[in-house]
Amino acid sequence: MTFLSILCALLIEQMKPLRADNPIYAEIKSLAVRMEAWFNAGDSRHGRMGWFLMMFSLMAPTMLIYWVLLRYDWFLAAFAWNVLIVYLTLGFRHYSHYFTSIQLALNAGDEAAARALLAEWTKLDTVGMEAGEISRIAVEKALITTHRNVFGVFFWFLMPLGPAGAVLYRVSEYLARAWTEPEHMRNEAFGEFATKAFYWIDWIPVRLTAVAFAVVGNFEDAIYAWRNFAHRWADEARGIILAAGGGAMGVRLGTPHENAARVLPADAAVVDSSDMESDALPGEEPGVRALQSTVGLVWRALLLWMMLLLLLSGAVWLG
Repeated sequence: MTFLSILCALLIEQMKPLRADNPIYAEIKSLAVRMEAWFNAGDSRHGRMGWFLMMFSLMAPTMLIYWVLLRYDWFLAAFAWNVLIVYLTLGFRHYSHYFTSIQLALNAGDEAAARALLAEWTKLDTVGMEAGEISRIAVEKALITTHRNVFGVFFWFLMPLGPAGAVLYRVSEYLARAWTEPEHMRNEAFGEFATKAFYWIDWIPVRLTAVAFAVVGNFEDAIYAWRNFAHRWADEARGIILAAGGGAMGVRLGTPHENAARVLPADAAVVDSSDMESDALPGEEPGVRALQSTVGLVWRALLLWMMLLLLLSGAVWLG
């Protein structure tokens, strides 16, 4: 049932992508805003209370409906419920139109249109960006988005929680952003627990995604980049995905000290050239071709996940 649920949800999403501004997402965002307004009194424990209440209010009905359908042997209805939840929690096509449009614009030499699309997608200031930098940021955004909207959901859907696990992952990912990234929340203690919770919820999926990228790409370079460069990002999960993904494609993602957790001391007046070479990220500078490589890497990783899931489902069925 698990394999067929994911397969059907993927097929439905290919035919009818769920918009990122759909009413269900809007209600969840509204609930998150209300939780923050009700519980935020300036302490991290209030964020913990709000996080657990938010999760319970969404996961409990999801799990209860699934359990009732199985309890009364309504397997077809349980299957349909699984497909619906996976469809709602997946986001394989939510933002793919941005990536595709950026790729088409760069292929046509229209850097202005590519910059406008990238700014709309990432909310970054893209004024003056050249094609290489546009390509790099688009590739990074695509890899991170694919992991969080697809592969992370897959992992938690396979856990005993089933559809409730998929809800847990996507909502925790959203709260980690919604309660920390807005300007008025950046210095608040309220979002600290949401960030820590998602770090541990995403700990295994991040590494499985990196392994998948390595298996379907350049394995040696992906593992080398993962081991030697992932720690240089302030965000560990982001560093692992981008280092492994870039190594798998032979593309240099990130810049030497962008988002770095460790930078050279300011008073380091003299730096040996050999040290600078060893400090450089591996791979070629990303260009327009890197966008096509990213599409191939993501699809191969998706097929790998589906093949492993099919084998696992077959083993369980035969067992």
